[in-house]
Amino acid sequence: QLQLVESGGGLVQSGGSLTLSCAASGFTHVAWFRQAPGKGREGVSCISMSAGTTYYRESVEHRFTISRDNVKNMVYLQMNNLTAEDTAVYYCAANAKTLLANTVLAGCHPNRLPIQTSEYTNWGQGTRVTVSS
Repeated sequence: QLQLVESGGGLVQSGGSLTLSCAASGFTHVAWFRQAPGKGREGVSCISMSAGTTYYRESVEHRFTISRDNVKNMVYLQMNNLTAEDTAVYYCAANAKTLLANTVLAGCHPNRLPIQTSEYTNWGQGTRVTVSS
């Protein structure tokens, strides 16, 4: 099974920045999810590896940037202006689905509904991000 390896978590002060990395080879869509203590896992962002189109949940838009490097098979999540509400374990997730078209329920693009864990088949082990206030 194709594996994902995340890195880059850590402790940062409120207002600071972190970049998460995910080694993801052979996938068509790569996403970042997060799970805060006592809460469910929520989708943060995703990217189409071929088209480069992206999706962000509303609370991170304009603060987080997802990008990919198809030569290195890497996906990055640049997180700026972090707040205590961003404290969570962050998971890289991916699938190898080939979509005929983006819809409100599929694909990585701004006009879709929030991404769901059920869309992704492969998961990393998670990396912890702690933002101190």
